[in-house]
Amino acid sequence: MAAAKIPEVSKLSSRIIRILGRILLDAGDKDVAEYQNNLKQVIQTEEANIEHIVVTHWHHDHIGGVENLYGSLAKHPTVWKHKKSSSDEPDNELPSSITTHWLSDGQELKVEGATVKVHHTPGHTTDHIILTMAEENVLFSGDCILGEGTAVFEDLHSYMRSLHKILELKPETVYPGHGNIVKDPIEKIEYYIAHRNQREAQILDVLKENCEKQLTEMDIVKFIYTDTPEHLWTAAAYNVNHHLAKLTMENKVKKLNINGENRWQYNTTSNL
Repeated sequence: MAAAKIPEVSKLSSRIIRILGRILLDAGDKDVAEYQNNLKQVIQTEEANIEHIVVTHWHHDHIGGVENLYGSLAKHPTVWKHKKSSSDEPDNELPSSITTHWLSDGQELKVEGATVKVHHTPGHTTDHIILTMAEENVLFSGDCILGEGTAVFEDLHSYMRSLHKILELKPETVYPGHGNIVKDPIEKIEYYIAHRNQREAQILDVLKENCEKQLTEMDIVKFIYTDTPEHLWTAAAYNVNHHLAKLTMENKVKKLNINGENRWQYNTTSNL
């Protein structure tokens, strides 16, 4: 079933517009004229001034538009983003003429009528953040939680911890970076967690039942994704690899290199 069409510009509450003024959460992709025009119209209609641009993570469809806005629709904004992990490439998505200010977990940004709090939620990316609003029990989830479907991630172990962190915040409403508003966020977050736990349990079962073997991701895919068309197995193997990395970190499976190929085996000493 096709997803419901989202209005290009919509006022969500007395404090929140989908293309926000004052504090702008994410700036879209670079050189998207339609987005820039919509934002300009909202700024004029609401007589708003963008004081802060907060980027939830480094992906181009969230940070790319900063370059278009800076000095034009946003005259003198403070641009905020969380730093990446020290093991990542340096932050260089924006030109040197734009100064990036670094956010920290728990930091608050205040403007007239609104206070947002930063929560570092790595997993989708190492620098990913979400924000909560003090005046309303709502949460802006970036790409950690989506309006439709399930999110992708770089690090499943970190992502699962972030989901539990969001669950503890108990938001009444989630405004995602993509898709429709999530009006039943607890149910949605619990589904995300259950979905990943179910897949993890399937992978562990396969490794347990074949504990004398060393299996590749594709071997495991063939056991689990029996109803999935074969041309989608490569994508499935990518997801299985994320689960295996998490399970290896938790010492539940062993990663082996056999003739230059990565293989995995159930760890019989893991006390599961």
